[in-house]
Amino acid sequence: MPSDQKLREEVDYLGREFGDAFARFEGAEAFELVEAVRAEARRFCDGDETAGEQLAERLAGLSLDQIRIVVKAFSLFLELANLAEDRQRMRVLRERASECYPGPYHESVRAGVATLKDQEFSAEEVQAALEKIDIELVFTAHPTEAKRQSLRSKLRLIRHLLADRDAGNLSQGDVKAIEEKIKLELLKLWQTNLVRPMRPTVLEEVRRGLAIQEPLWRTAPRIIRDLRDAITEYFPDQPVTVPRVLRFGSWMGGDRDGHPHVTSDITLQTVLWLRHAAVEAHLDTCKRLLESLSMACSHTHSCDDLLTQTESACENWPALQAELEGLAPEEGYRQWLRVIWWRLEQTRALGLEGPWPDGAYVSSKELAADLELVKSALIETGNVEIASSELQAWLDQITVFGLHFARLDIRQHSEVYKSVIEEIWRATRLIGDGELTEERRMEVLQQTLPVAPNLSPVEVSSIARETLQLFRVLRRIARRFGMGPLGMHVVSMTHNASDLLNVLWLWKWSERVDGGHPSDPELRLPIVPLLETVSDLQHGSQVLRDALAVTEYREHVRALGDQQTVMVGYSDSTKDGGYLAANWALQLGQIEVFETCKQLGVHVGFFHGRGGSLGRGGGPTARAILSLPGETFDGSLRLTEQGEVLAERYDDTLVAYRHLEQVFWSTLMAATHDYSTDQIDVWRGFGERMAQCSLKAYRSLIEQPGFVSFFRNATPIDGIERLQIGSRPAKRKGSDRIEDLRAIPWVFSWTQCRCLLPAWYGMGTAVAEELKDPEATAKLQEMYRSWRYFRAMVDNAVLAVSKANMPVFRRYVALAMESAADPEPIERIAEAIYAEHQRTREALEVITGSESLLQDIPWLKRSITVRNRYVDPLNFIQVELLRRTKLKTTDEAAVEELDRVSQLAIKGVAADMRTTG
Repeated sequence: MPSDQKLREEVDYLGREFGDAFARFEGAEAFELVEAVRAEARRFCDGDETAGEQLAERLAGLSLDQIRIVVKAFSLFLELANLAEDRQRMRVLRERASECYPGPYHESVRAGVATLKDQEFSAEEVQAALEKIDIELVFTAHPTEAKRQSLRSKLRLIRHLLADRDAGNLSQGDVKAIEEKIKLELLKLWQTNLVRPMRPTVLEEVRRGLAIQEPLWRTAPRIIRDLRDAITEYFPDQPVTVPRVLRFGSWMGGDRDGHPHVTSDITLQTVLWLRHAAVEAHLDTCKRLLESLSMACSHTHSCDDLLTQTESACENWPALQAELEGLAPEEGYRQWLRVIWWRLEQTRALGLEGPWPDGAYVSSKELAADLELVKSALIETGNVEIASSELQAWLDQITVFGLHFARLDIRQHSEVYKSVIEEIWRATRLIGDGELTEERRMEVLQQTLPVAPNLSPVEVSSIARETLQLFRVLRRIARRFGMGPLGMHVVSMTHNASDLLNVLWLWKWSERVDGGHPSDPELRLPIVPLLETVSDLQHGSQVLRDALAVTEYREHVRALGDQQTVMVGYSDSTKDGGYLAANWALQLGQIEVFETCKQLGVHVGFFHGRGGSLGRGGGPTARAILSLPGETFDGSLRLTEQGEVLAERYDDTLVAYRHLEQVFWSTLMAATHDYSTDQIDVWRGFGERMAQCSLKAYRSLIEQPGFVSFFRNATPIDGIERLQIGSRPAKRKGSDRIEDLRAIPWVFSWTQCRCLLPAWYGMGTAVAEELKDPEATAKLQEMYRSWRYFRAMVDNAVLAVSKANMPVFRRYVALAMESAADPEPIERIAEAIYAEHQRTREALEVITGSESLLQDIPWLKRSITVRNRYVDPLNFIQVELLRRTKLKTTDEAAVEELDRVSQLAIKGVAADMRTTG
């Protein structure tokens, strides 16, 4: 059966069953209404403007309850279609994997190692490359996850039932029973409220993040095993060992930037939860091995060592003796695993305070050392297969997850730390009330760093009290558990070197906590500047140069192994400078920061703050990694995984596996690729010119008089700000300025109205300017073929322009003009957007040498067309709801219901676009 035939059959099956469930509760009349809306939307999508007017007229005559039913029907069908597409993707992956055997399939771990072999890398060179690879995927809880957990769980169960239905050797009765369960879930699905009744708390977001622990726990060791097997296959009998190449981090519970609900208590609770999750997972694994390794341990050196170690453990911790009662003396594996089990239980009981429990593990290295004894005994007794599968998988999990599952980052805005420290200085009369220059601030920081622990004002503001309490908590965590549970301390909007020294000052201040501790000199907090705006990216190298010129900061970095992490932001830079200018600033900024720090003897690793959407650095992850500047990349990669991306990539173990292997493959390829070319300087000249031209075009748009009003009236931003989808407020400050709006709702709004402006605006003007030179076409096409960075940027823009739908966007603009006192500014801004979209489309066709966009990816082009038929009616409904919102009413119940249906429409559009912000 052709692959797409299976997809069509599954979509048809789910559509029929869902239609039956929908009609059962809403009746035949509602079903016919939905079908009529679908038919008119399809004709509009196919170019019939008359059908669009008919659809708008029909929707205007519907009651709010009828609109709610239509929105919910389209939204849930799209969710089911997404589910079927995800299953299709997995089928295709399985087919490709089977077709490629015995050769490696595309973008796999095995393919990466095979490529190194083909390129005649020696075993020593492979080992050196692997030693540099350090992938850390960092999970964040930005407000971009529009689906309720209740909806996700039902969709997940339906997916599992469909997989059961596909299993072979099922009787007709078995198939019928499964299909009955699917019907029941669809009935429950229709009756489930798709809109959250309230905004989730921070701890609820942490719990949601922990929900992906199980797929990660099962998948991560498979990646390590694949790498180990590939090394054995392509470099047999050569001494290549596999180091830790993967780990995870989190911002959930630690991201304080503009988030008043993330407190020091929340941060502490998060660290303890992450630690508890890891220890529980280790206990479960240990329990399975206790049941599995029932063999008697023969009298070999390693087995005797197990028994000796068990006796020694009982002598050290007498309470352990009772735990071993009932175990046969010859079952040495079980005896020693029972010791490990008991020590893990003691570790689970370890909190931030109180005496250290007997036997509790100080570090994951101790746990790994204990397990290595079992592995050695198995190998010596001829059980190599058991050791290399069951034992090695657990050892790899220990390496990846440690005793904390994920390192918790802390993020705070630079202005907060600056104001807190200056408040402390004023309270202790180190400075007066005047505003400090950067030079004076650096001077006072250096003067007071040695005495920071002695400064403790009695009266400070609530913000200062909470900030100091955070550093108390961080210090206590570090003293108790080591630095393992703590990740990076990220400083948002880093503008100056003092922004980094402020964190060092507060960390030094925290040494006063509980009277000090002998371990304090060894506890070093990684301080990370976040360069977010185009200007900050351009001046980032000077910030690092100034910071490293300070003796105390240079010594701090030296104690961290001369390693400095720098975070680059894809979201605010794009909002600030537009797509092309931001991409160029990110590329050039990384190179300049890297070269500056290299001159000062410091190695820089970059932390990439990418979002899920194309306007925030999204797009295929492998493509993004391959496009990193080669001069700066040697395998150290930190990358955010945000919002809806978490569930999309990690809900299913097969999807998670494919994503992680692509991340590893692209990291290995990017780290070992030879980027040298004679053309790079010429290409960068093009890049600089186009970036400047694009920046000018973009800024001229958003700085036009009336642009803020246009944005607020031609997009559903007001409804997005009210969505209960994240614990974080939509704005950093209570203003309507674009500068104060977070990048997520900015991109979310443009995605909802089908414009996707942040992912392409300005590129058309920039390329058109270059094309005035007759030779530019050939040069741009050569850049596209040969420069990975440029190709990735262009391909993402192609996808964004292809997904943008100007006929639908015009409906939003028309609504904005209806309600405007002066429609002229709205019309002027809209015409600029339409014109730039057309210019960008034409420019991308020239660069890619295509007659039409996506002509080389027909399945994607077809998918966008088909999806438009289902999302267009949701956009028409959203416009109608926005129109009704503008009609002021004093009926609070009606306003509340209108808001609920509007939120439902937003979620429906997000389901089709498969992205929010």
